[in-house]
Amino acid sequence: MQKENEEMEKVELLIGRILQIGVIVSAIIIVLGIALWLIQGGSGYSNGIFPHRFWTVTSGVLVFKPYAVVMLGIFCLILTPVLRVVVSIYAFAKEHDQLYVWITTIVLVILLIGMYIGYLGK
Repeated sequence: MQKENEEMEKVELLIGRILQIGVIVSAIIIVLGIALWLIQGGSGYSNGIFPHRFWTVTSGVLVFKPYAVVMLGIFCLILTPVLRVVVSIYAFAKEHDQLYVWITTIVLVILLIGMYIGYLGK
């Protein structure tokens, strides 16, 4: 019983650490994008043309286009709670709490469907 409690405490600390690291990394990427924007004097794209797809953002990041770097930071920020849900599924499975494993899995599926629908709608 004591070992299980210690393990769950470790998982809870991991979940908290994931959220902290995700927000910090996202903030750093966004600040770098804003700094690039100020240094380059623009977004790196023609007026009114901005990347909305993952691969166009990725190719923009590879050539240091400021808007693409900011979008990457926002993408990382959006993925942070999704990763937290994935780790929560693991934590509930470790506790042998099947009800919460199913509920959290349904939440993950809903998140993924929502992200896919958003991706389709640009």
